[in-house]
Formats: sequence, structure tokens, C-alpha cells
Amino acid sequence: MSEKNPGFEPSTTTSSRSSTPPPASCKVILAGTVASRLMVEVQTGLSKLGRKPLLVGFLANSDPAAKMYADWTSKTCSENGFSFELRTVDKDELEDAIITANIDRQVDGIIIYFPVFNNRQDSYLQQLTVPEKDVEGLSHRYLFNMYQNTRFLDQKKTQKSLLPCTPLAIIKILEHIGVYNPILPYGNRLFGRTVTIVNRSEIVGRPLAALLANDGADVWSVDVSGVQRFTRGEGIRRKMHHVQDVTETLEDVVPRSDVVITGVPNSGYKFPVKLLKHGAVCINFSSEKNFDPEVKERASIYVPAIGKVTITILLRNILVGLNAMRKGGRC
Repeated sequence: MSEKNPGFEPSTTTSSRSSTPPPASCKVILAGTVASRLMVEVQTGLSKLGRKPLLVGFLANSDPAAKMYADWTSKTCSENGFSFELRTVDKDELEDAIITANIDRQVDGIIIYFPVFNNRQDSYLQQLTVPEKDVEGLSHRYLFNMYQNTRFLDQKKTQKSLLPCTPLAIIKILEHIGVYNPILPYGNRLFGRTVTIVNRSEIVGRPLAALLANDGADVWSVDVSGVQRFTRGEGIRRKMHHVQDVTETLEDVVPRSDVVITGVPNSGYKFPVKLLKHGAVCINFSSEKNFDPEVKERASIYVPAIGKVTITILLRNILVGLNAMRKGGRC
């Protein structure tokens, strides 16, 4: 408090005011806001189905993040007209359990909480679920279409090819906040955007990089082994993305990125927010807090978590799978 200005801060000269940067303005977007809009579509599809679909989840690890995701799934299912059954099994019995669920006509969808063995065997388990019940979009048919930028299962383009839940959840968030440009043609709406993704796992990071590049973005994919660039080439002339190993580092690519997406499952990791360009969009899909609160001083939009959107996409994928089976005469 100033004696000359009781109750106020000392007056500031015009020159000092002009040299002081304005306060940061960052909009924090909560996952629930996006999920609630998507849930309207889910409820419309559910009303047409006329029954409660059954989703079965398999938990064969002690990962607290996997258990948390399972609990969220159970809660969301029960609140929105879906049945959910969590089957906790030994990892050596998981293969038989999945095969049994594949042929069980009462089961409409299957989700496996990875990692299980945390090696190549997980890729094998990933392919065990029949495509009709693969609500995660991780079976070979769906992954092949995703990487090839093939968006439909049929020539008439009436059945969309399923996409992995977490990458699709991030896409829906990017659409919600206006990163996708609706003026551009479908499939090119990220043209002109530069994105950095700090995660290149086979479950989320790599599929996400491919999807965003297929939609026209220039994507820098970062993990502990280095940086790769995903792009459809100059002028997005290629039908699908291609990948290049590059010499750029995180410090090189982040300052030029419009969007930065992190998914590092390590409580000790913190993204270096000083690298962000002012006005960047930041999204964290890890169960850990990859960004410190200082991110709000540089980002224009910050999405701290995406879990609720991911689970809503999961429910949406159940209905998409049932619709595909119905059109194929299998249910």
C-alpha cells in the first residue's frame, strides 16, 4: 500500500506500463466438456439399439493407471446405459479368456488393459480380439486402414473404419477447440498446422502421429530414441503419410509447433514449457501431470487430461462395431 495512494498499488508511469507484457490468457478445457457433446451422439445410437450392450474389460496387470481407467469405464458405462464387466485374470490365462469372449454372443465389445507382458507378446494379444468386438480399434484390419489412410470398410463408404480410442479422443478435442480448419476439405483440415507429440508408443503415440499427418499436419514425433517426422509431403500431395528419421531435437521442433501433445507415463517427467511458442495449444494424455502450472503462461489453450473423452469414444466404438455387424448380417 502506498501512503500517497491509500488502498492502491503505487502508480505506474506510462512508459513502464507499455513495457510490461499483458497477463497471460490461457483457456483450460476440461475433458468433460468435450465428452458431454460426444455423449449426445452415443445416446442417440443407444436409443436406436434398444438394449444395453455389454463391454467386457480384461485386467491382467497391477498398473494403477490401468485400474483407474477400468474404474472410469465402469462408472461411465453404468451412468450411460451400457453394461460393463471387469474380468481380472492371470496374464498367462488371458489368451484363453479373450478367445472365450470372442465367441460369447452376449459380449458386444472387448477391451484389454495394457501393458500385460510389456513386450512383443502384447502385440499378439492385441490381435486376438475379433474385429467385430475390438472397440479399441487395435486389430490388424483397423490399424492397416489407419496407416494407409483408408477411412471406410466398404466401397460405398457407409461403414467407417474404427480408430484407436485415445488418438481419436485427441482428434475430437482438437476439432472441438478449432485446431481443425472446417473450411478445408475433409482429410486435409490440419494442413498448415505443426504438431509435436512426446510419445511414440504403438498404442497411442505412433497412431496419433499417423492420423494427424494423414489429416495434413506436419508432425514431429519425439521419444527417448530421437525425433521422427510424419508428413504427407510438400503441399500434402501424398495420399498417406510417410515417416523420416531426422536430426532435429525437442528443442528444435517445439518452438515452431502450434500444438504440443504429451503422454509420458512418468511422474518425474515435466515438459520444458519455456520451449513453447506463445499461443500454443497443449494437451496431456498421460495419467501423470506432464505440464507444470507455468504452461498457462505460454499456452492459449490447455487440456490437462482426456480420460472422459477416451471412454466416451470407447462407448461410441461399441455402437459402431454393432452397426457394422448388423449391416454384415451377423447380429
